[in-house]
Amino acid sequence: MGRVTARRRVLRVRGAATSERVDTLAAEEPMEIRVNGAPLTVTMRTPGDDFDLAVGFLVGEGVVHKPDQVREIRYCAGATDEGINTYNVVDLALDHDVDLPATLERNFYTTSSCGVCGKASLEAVRTQSFWDVAGDAFTVSTDMLATLPDKLRDAQRVFDSTGGLHAAGLFTSVGELVVAREDVGRHNAVDKVIGDAYRNGRLPLRRSVLMVSGRASFELVQKAVMAGIPMLAAVSAPSSLAVELAEDAGLTLVGFLRGDSMNVYTGQHRVSRRC
Repeated sequence: MGRVTARRRVLRVRGAATSERVDTLAAEEPMEIRVNGAPLTVTMRTPGDDFDLAVGFLVGEGVVHKPDQVREIRYCAGATDEGINTYNVVDLALDHDVDLPATLERNFYTTSSCGVCGKASLEAVRTQSFWDVAGDAFTVSTDMLATLPDKLRDAQRVFDSTGGLHAAGLFTSVGELVVAREDVGRHNAVDKVIGDAYRNGRLPLRRSVLMVSGRASFELVQKAVMAGIPMLAAVSAPSSLAVELAEDAGLTLVGFLRGDSMNVYTGQHRVSRRC
């Protein structure tokens, strides 16, 4: 799988038995995102779908929402003594009419576990969406929602070999998988899904469900809202702030989605018990 995974010899302990073996690890490398040649941010990510990641990040920050706002995306040469491209620097050329928000006119660092590190305040991440999520009228059944975790798990190729990646998947209102992405950072996986939609002219993502592994954080709710996604489901718990934002935005938030068990925290009108 190339740069997506790495191999390392480990000491394996199973009770009283020990052995040496080669283990497969999920790769994690820094990626710098530049806008019009100027450094914007650095994120720790699993290499792959880097252009989607960069564009999805800008969508989530409210910088772009129309296809013609990104004129070009390219890799820049990384800093190596041999002058070899590391493929760890992505530069996006934006249309001249696109202005960066004041909150982005500085560098900030994003780790693989926190996509909002560096934000000055809660107000800075309450970005106004271009899409009316609350007005997206559709319903899904609990039976359909119950199928999503297994469908997302089946799409996780790298997780099978490493056990160390988060996943995000976009589903239609009838449970058909549109796209799935993996990454060491749950927010990166979501950015890759949204970036794919942006680059293929599919925003806003109306009548769709975003399914994520792990918990539902504030940042994931915001990214869903900024992409026009009306429903977010997670296999684990949401945070209190995630529920608050989902309610404010009119997004349906489902947590602890495991088998036929789930909690619907907001937007219950979109979830039906009928098949």
